[in-house]
Amino acid sequence: MHIEKIFEAFNKLRVLIIGDVMVDAYIWGGVERISPEAPVPIVRATRRDYRLGGAANVALNVQAMGAMPVLCAVVGEDEGGIRFKQRIEERGIPDIGLVTSKKRPTTVKTRILSGNHHVVRVDEEVDSLLSAEEEADLWHKISGLLPDADVIIFEDYDKGVISENLINRTVDMASDRGIPTVVDPKKRNFLNYKKVTLFKPNLKELREGLKIELPTIDKDSISEAVQLLTQQLEHEGSMITLSEKGVFIQFKGETHALPSHVREVSDVSGAGDTVISITALCVALDLSPFLIAALSNLGGGLVCGHVGVVPIDKGDLLKEALNQNW
Repeated sequence: MHIEKIFEAFNKLRVLIIGDVMVDAYIWGGVERISPEAPVPIVRATRRDYRLGGAANVALNVQAMGAMPVLCAVVGEDEGGIRFKQRIEERGIPDIGLVTSKKRPTTVKTRILSGNHHVVRVDEEVDSLLSAEEEADLWHKISGLLPDADVIIFEDYDKGVISENLINRTVDMASDRGIPTVVDPKKRNFLNYKKVTLFKPNLKELREGLKIELPTIDKDSISEAVQLLTQQLEHEGSMITLSEKGVFIQFKGETHALPSHVREVSDVSGAGDTVISITALCVALDLSPFLIAALSNLGGGLVCGHVGVVPIDKGDLLKEALNQNW
């Protein structure tokens, strides 16, 4: 399939995103003096912003690629939850998969910045597993929305929304319907994502999840680690993001190691969200492992050229993809 046809096909896809959502709050201001109460700077706030974070940033990237994201997640019955729902409504992202908890707060990460300097971050969150009632409510949403999805993304930030039970039920239901499952894991559930379609940890997550050192980062050592991973997860394939060293994929009987694209890196924040979004869309279209890795790698590099967490620009990605000698 030609690159332009692939990008057109993205527009017809519906993506179910299961995971931990959050509000990324920003306070900008200037530091003029040190507090007389403690040796800390006083920031005179001049501007605030509230952005979609976590699995919701994956939704923004899916939407930016032209597909329809549907979030299945939990927010609190609080100010953070209200702001979150306002933001997804403004973005045109449906809230039909959201569960509102009376006991669980919305995850809010507040960053205070002065000029280009990050002064402090304040996290308001819990990371305990959902209650039985909350998980039942979330499963009700997932089971009702899953049959209409073209692909499912597990976007795990270790905040407790995703459990082993929820993974198993979702993967079984998706498998019965021939719907692929793609995973962006974290430590707690790392080895619980059994029999998924494509598993996408980064290098740090791979080391921690398998409890291995990986002293050298080359194709052979990554391939050995992926074989160990496959033995434990019995999944169809893996794609490992290697930061400045590029990406490794082993899927459908193919193995590829692609270098990163040389460019000026301004900020790596959110690159993983972009990569998993593009990966899932490519898997939904049943593209070749090489193209899955190549397009995802290219997109992740592009967003690193921007300051702050921003979704991918589909036009920029298409332009870059057309210039590649693939």
